[in-house]
Amino acid sequence: MSGSTPGAPRLLVVEDEPKVARALTEGLEAEGYAVTTAHTGEDGFFLASSRGFDLLILDLSLPGRDGLEVLGALRQKGFLTPVLILTARDAVEDRVSGLDHGADDYMVKPFAFPELLARVRALVRRGRGDQLLRLTAGDLVLDVVSRKVVRGGRDIALTPREFELLEYLLRHHGTIVSREMLARDVWNETERGTPLDNVIDVHVGRLRKKVDAAGARRLIHTMRGVGFVVREDKA
Repeated sequence: MSGSTPGAPRLLVVEDEPKVARALTEGLEAEGYAVTTAHTGEDGFFLASSRGFDLLILDLSLPGRDGLEVLGALRQKGFLTPVLILTARDAVEDRVSGLDHGADDYMVKPFAFPELLARVRALVRRGRGDQLLRLTAGDLVLDVVSRKVVRGGRDIALTPREFELLEYLLRHHGTIVSREMLARDVWNETERGTPLDNVIDVHVGRLRKKVDAAGARRLIHTMRGVGFVVREDKA
């Protein structure tokens, strides 16, 4: 990701043709995007389900699990990230099928790269604009705009890093978040020589004391050897 910068929009490109995938990656990174690639539908589904992206660029003709199947499964899981289909299939029924499966836009190969960039910019803006500005879990409410956190009617004072950490966990509500994901997406550390595990654990511990101290139920859970998850404990 040599062309990307910290905080750059994150794109997932699922494309099985090596030359096309390489050209897309190099071109998008040159524009400042952080690009992750997958070459099969199964790998694309896994990455889209387990990491946070601002846009998914998806080919339809993929080995194993095809693009429409991946897209349908992601939307069924509640995947809200914008999706741009990039395919050689140019029949009207293919376009209709792609949009019916939940695609936000559809481009046919071969394509003009400047047009692709324009569509990518539009979809990234749309996706970021549609992000929830009030995140909740149980009686916990985080307001992204005012940066205010309340649980059970009581204000919780958080440091900027704790706020970012809690926001990230809430945006992945019910999904396990690994320390690697937190290091990459919250701390913006992708090439650090030593892991941030201890630093992350300390911050999560402090955050848990503040968030869970005022509630009847625990919200922030540690999954041993895996990471963390925000979920409501059953009464």
